[in-house]
Amino acid sequence: MRQDKTGTAQPSKPVAIVTGAGGGIGGAIVRRMAADGFHVAAVDISGRTLDEVVAGVQRSGHSAHAAVVDLRDELAVRDFVAGLPRVDAVVNNAGVFDERAFMDLNADDFTRHYDLNVVALFRMAQRAARRLPAGGKIVNIASRAYLGARNHAHYVAAKAAVVGLTRAMAMELLDRGILVNAVAPGLVDTPMLQALTPERRAAQLALQPTGRAARPEDIANAVAFLASPHTDFITGQILMVDGGKSLGGTAAL
Repeated sequence: MRQDKTGTAQPSKPVAIVTGAGGGIGGAIVRRMAADGFHVAAVDISGRTLDEVVAGVQRSGHSAHAAVVDLRDELAVRDFVAGLPRVDAVVNNAGVFDERAFMDLNADDFTRHYDLNVVALFRMAQRAARRLPAGGKIVNIASRAYLGARNHAHYVAAKAAVVGLTRAMAMELLDRGILVNAVAPGLVDTPMLQALTPERRAAQLALQPTGRAARPEDIANAVAFLASPHTDFITGQILMVDGGKSLGGTAAL
């Protein structure tokens, strides 16, 4: 595929937007979507790791460009989406996560999680939906935690909202031919997991039926399935990618 001098996609190739593209899961999604034939518009709030992800995609002979966009900024999101030659798929992966006991939370913690995990997702999805054709796909990244988890009430509430929003969007966008689904990862082997103490990490892994955390590529493969142009009869679904942990209850994340 040809690119212009800024590295942006040309209309001859389907374009996928991936937000939170500089992170571990986001980077894996960018690489997989690019390998599947999309030009990926890789979005993050910072270019520090984003540029590395895009450079790796380009070295592999695939097509992507980086866009630093603050998803909390309505005008920035509008201008970004308007600047793309076309939009065929959107993966809303950007978000925020931290641990805090319920009794230690305050309203600002909830506001921050809703702004970044829900409202920013809505903002990008709505803006992109105006340009998606019939057959276009929106894939939201939820979390297995929406079922409930200790020390994450603000995160659980936000991801439960993502699940509800996904189903509502699927209903309303179906008459436009746009399919909307979500992937709900469980524990994923990212720098966040590696940053835990060895004891805390071992405790988390002990709860996994598979005996291991998901790889970022496991999540990317599920996203790619739902975003594929060949997946045209699935909408409003929440695909658990948690190694079966959701089968064993919701007492812990």
